Amino acid sequence: MEEEALYPGVPIVFTFGRALCTEPMIAASREWLVTNGIGGYAAGTIAGTLTRSYHGLLIAALEPPLGRVLTLAALDTHVSYLGHHFDLTTHRRVGEPARACRWLERWWRDGTTPVWEYALADALLERRVWMAPGANTTFIRYTVQRASAPLTIRLDALATARDHHTVAQVGKIALQVETINNGLRIGPMIGGHSLRLLSDRASWKPLGGWLTDLYLAVEDERGQPATDNLRRVGRLTVTLSTGESLLVVATTEQTATLDADAAWSQRARYEAELLSRIEWTDDPVVHQLALAADQFIVDRPLDTGLRGRTIIAGYPWFTDWGRDTMISLPGLTIPTRRPEVAAAVLRTFARFVDQGMLPNRFPDEGVAPEYNTADATLWFFEAIRAHHAAFGDDDLITELFPLLEEIIDWHIRGTRDGIGLDRGDSLLRAGTATTQLTWMDVRVRGWVVTPRSGKPVEINALWYNALQSMAAFARHLGKADERYTTMAAATKAGFNRFWYADGHYLYDVIDGPDGVDPTLRPNQIIAVSLPYSPLDRQRQEAVVQACARSLLTGVGLRSLTPDHPDYAPRYTGSLLARDAAYHQGTVWAWLIGPFASAWYRITRDRDATRRLLLPLIDHLVDGCVGTISEIFDGDPPHQPRGCFAQAWSVAEVLRVWYEVEDRGEEIEDRR
Repeated sequence: MEEEALYPGVPIVFTFGRALCTEPMIAASREWLVTNGIGGYAAGTIAGTLTRSYHGLLIAALEPPLGRVLTLAALDTHVSYLGHHFDLTTHRRVGEPARACRWLERWWRDGTTPVWEYALADALLERRVWMAPGANTTFIRYTVQRASAPLTIRLDALATARDHHTVAQVGKIALQVETINNGLRIGPMIGGHSLRLLSDRASWKPLGGWLTDLYLAVEDERGQPATDNLRRVGRLTVTLSTGESLLVVATTEQTATLDADAAWSQRARYEAELLSRIEWTDDPVVHQLALAADQFIVDRPLDTGLRGRTIIAGYPWFTDWGRDTMISLPGLTIPTRRPEVAAAVLRTFARFVDQGMLPNRFPDEGVAPEYNTADATLWFFEAIRAHHAAFGDDDLITELFPLLEEIIDWHIRGTRDGIGLDRGDSLLRAGTATTQLTWMDVRVRGWVVTPRSGKPVEINALWYNALQSMAAFARHLGKADERYTTMAAATKAGFNRFWYADGHYLYDVIDGPDGVDPTLRPNQIIAVSLPYSPLDRQRQEAVVQACARSLLTGVGLRSLTPDHPDYAPRYTGSLLARDAAYHQGTVWAWLIGPFASAWYRITRDRDATRRLLLPLIDHLVDGCVGTISEIFDGDPPHQPRGCFAQAWSVAEVLRVWYEVEDRGEEIEDRR
């Protein structure tokens, strides 16, 4: 029977036909991602070829939202039909060329669910993969859409039990396989967990052997170990007729349904409810971005037993970072109308404030948070301001106002890593010669790639914005605002020191070890894009023009102007080479948000502002289908790099799209 689309009223945006599906270089470079809301995920390529250590059908978050372990890597699929054998596998061994499945007729996305359609003589076999919300459970469903005779499917399951960052050698991971009701138990996994492999209509049989020398092309390109080995753990064989389905369930949970209709309905209801909240537009692009946005929102259990929420910075390898979370939060929750998520995330991070600082990172190993950021805490103020402006959540600002006062006090008297107020000019200083406290944070073997200690421009723009926000919060709560308005005025006066008259833009850092840094970087655009800008109109326009001339690309802003001697045109090679290029010319998609907001502030041209976003909308079919990459090469053609799905990239496109939507509102220009 024909599977109904998840959203029959929304056009399917992403479809690949046979010409693209059977072209190895295209089909193996287009990726897909499904997630479960607790940090687990499944990912792969349209071709079915595993090209990353992070590809697999179930990467379980065994210590949600972290502790991510690859369990079920693949299901090798073979079909017998009308006396012919069809091999649907596309593994690439070391030394072999890339290949695609020549039987793949069509690939498309139903919501976030990837769907493959294989044309096998006159038969059409569909496969779809989705995850249960809130559980480390993946469903893989095969449906015979048409056939003139029964067909037989044989599945060989390939499993492992390794950290998703690594690869494995033959025999290094000792898996035990035992038969259970409806399937197999495979383990032990990390932390004593086990993988259960289940089926709704056939019996799994244990299987031995290995798939060896699996070549992971993207890891090789990234200078990482690129040869993996997977254990063959089980085989399932079933014969199906037209309209019949086979459900395979991979789970590390204690319970999982084998009711395919119930499992699919759960996913359908979940995503349909998300889209039902978006009352301000019926644009299918916004709907797709909203589904992408949801993939980054995950649970973070708290030690009190309460349900915390957080943001995964990027898939496949990032965890939840304070900076990324606060930058992303407005775009992930305001256009999608999810105030309860935003409030929960803000309250969760408020619990971890220490010495006036938000944590920068929760390591994947689950150890104590790291407090080494000068900007995450200041973006916290902006996230709260944006949330209150959108949803009028008085309870939240009432609850958090004392904490925000405490944060301001810590910054005045000084906190970790030299972060503190210079009473001479009312600007914030931050960092030492060996620390990296801003978002340009690469340090390799003691080498600080982009030294920015001193007074970074965006830190002080954020400080001014935070002070003005505090004054507004105080007024709204009926409290005195003079302290914050006075401090903000002094900071605005001190901010004039950033003006680089010869260049007609802003210094990147002042009062650093070498004095001022006139390097043209995109950090200055934040001084224009924030709701409270410390710049007058003339200087706002000058900053926008400088960034547009030297840094703007279709997919974001370069992190360094191309005429600088340290400019890196491509983000490729070894880890050292890539780290050296990370903030030295590489294009960052998230920066299109601040630039577009600044552009809109200057021009008030909705159409021109939205056109700035269109190349990233086009990119939704270029990398991981339906989402936006972290970074791109500095030089054309701006190949996507880094994480294939990045929270702040998606969030900033959504935020600006919502900002410029004609909803009968005017955006106040606060200065």
